[in-house]
Parts: sequence; C-alpha cells; structure tokens
Amino acid sequence: MLSAFRKTLLGPTYGSPLEKIQILPTRSTTDPQKCYLAYVTKDKVGLQILPVDGNPHKSSAFICHPDGVSDLACSYDGRYIFTAGGNDRTVLKWEVNLNALEAAASLGGEDLVPFYSLLEGGREGEFFRELEDYFYYVQLRSQGIDALETRQVSTHIPLEEIPSVMRAMGFYPSEEEIEEMINEVKFSEYVDTGEQVTKINLGDFIKLYINHRPAFGLSMKAIRRAFQVLGYDNENGDKVIDRGDLLLLLQCRGAAALTEEEIPEEITAKRFTADILGLPIAEPEKRTVKINEQLICEGSEL
Repeated sequence: MLSAFRKTLLGPTYGSPLEKIQILPTRSTTDPQKCYLAYVTKDKVGLQILPVDGNPHKSSAFICHPDGVSDLACSYDGRYIFTAGGNDRTVLKWEVNLNALEAAASLGGEDLVPFYSLLEGGREGEFFRELEDYFYYVQLRSQGIDALETRQVSTHIPLEEIPSVMRAMGFYPSEEEIEEMINEVKFSEYVDTGEQVTKINLGDFIKLYINHRPAFGLSMKAIRRAFQVLGYDNENGDKVIDRGDLLLLLQCRGAAALTEEEIPEEITAKRFTADILGLPIAEPEKRTVKINEQLICEGSEL
C-alpha cells in the first residue's frame, strides 16, 4: 500500500519538540466544534487549538518541571492537566483556562497576520520585501527572460518554481522535501474539486515556507555531528572533509552552487559553517559547576 504526506504544519515550538500529546476531553459547556491538544515538551506543559495550521498564537506553554517532564494526563472533564516530573519526583495539577487561550489567538490576528510575525522583520521587513521580489521575478523567468512580448504578471507562480524561491530565501530542502511540498499544494483541493492545483499565490507560499522550514534552525552541534560521520582526522586532529568529497556530496544529494576554486582542499566544521554556509558561529555558553564548594566556569559544547 502506498502512502504520502498530506500536509506538514508547524506545531508548538518551545525549546524542544513535543514529547507527549493527548486530546483534551471536552466539557459539556465547551463548543462541540472546538478541539484542543494538551502536550508536554522537555520542561513545559501547554495547550494547542486544533486543527493545527502553523499559527503560533493558537498555542501556549509554561514551564512545569525545569528538570524534565516524564508524563502527562488529563482529567475526565478536561478541566485539569496533571504533569509528572522526572528528577524532582513531583506531580502538579494545572487548571485549564480555554478562554485565555482563545483570547490570545484572537488578539494574534487572522489570515496571514500571525504568519508575518514569524518572518524576520515581519510584514515591513527586508526579508518580506526580498520574498516579494523573488516571487515576481520567477514569474518573469517562467515566461522566458529574453521574451519581448508583454509580460503577464499575476499573483501566482507555477508549482515547479517553489524550490527556486525556497532556496533564494535561504531554505535548502532535499529532493524528498520538495516533492512533499509540491504534492501538498497540488492535491490541496482534490477532495473538494477533483482537480489538481498547478500554481500558488504569495500568501500560501509564506505559509508553506513557515510550515516546512526547520523549526529549530541549523545548530553547530548538528554540523559537527555530520562531520564526525563524513569526515576524517587531519594531521592536526580536526575532523575535515576533502574538497572533492564535498563537491560530490553536493552534486549527488544537494544543489551545488560552488566551484572547486571556491572551496579549500580541507574543510572543517567551523570553516564550513562560517565560510561556505555564511552562518555566524555562536560563542560557547558558560555554565557554572560547583565542585568541593568552589565555583568554576567552563564552556559548554556547541
């Protein structure tokens, strides 16, 4: 039996992925059309208005167990949520206030307003202006750069241009992710109309971008882990990847936009992050450790 992803949506992001979820039982006084999801992350408990659509204002969370949550449960009437801690060995009872959650969602705005806030700089920022420029440029490109006839500029672009705009905005999805995004839009109206969608407008593209981009970004720790797998130890003891191997990986598994002259013979994780990806390298966080009643500070691994 074949299966395919129908839709990818941005869920609650409060420092870590969701670890446990449970549908909140509905009360007799609750609107029967309303459904809510109770969840816990690494150290927080929260509520999400269903269905999930990527709107960040439809979710709320609070720290419940700083040392970690091990489980959650809901009361039979949905009035309370119970959370069990890990190291603290405590059980806490939380009263559910759905009116506050609904008010926060209402104040967050409707349609595209909540999604603009998830873009760097918001609706008036440089990121959004660049996105508009790229969006309309690909319309011209799809009609032919050298075409002399009158351009037909609209508010939509062909689905085939989705990967180009995504990459122009700094998001480099894999071929599998690209296929999932295109199919998500292509079959979005199939149940209602029996027809496939062949183009996408700017508003729907913004939602697609926000829901599919990495929720927690790219960390230096993840890059170092990749170099541990793909690299080898050079004479200085650093994990490096050979220039030829990197170009081969880019050509076979990604979109190669670099030439051999632009890449050094050996690439470390730090150099790959700063010089090739162009990402800033965060300074190691300082943590305080108490040993024999003396306080010392040491750097934490990125």
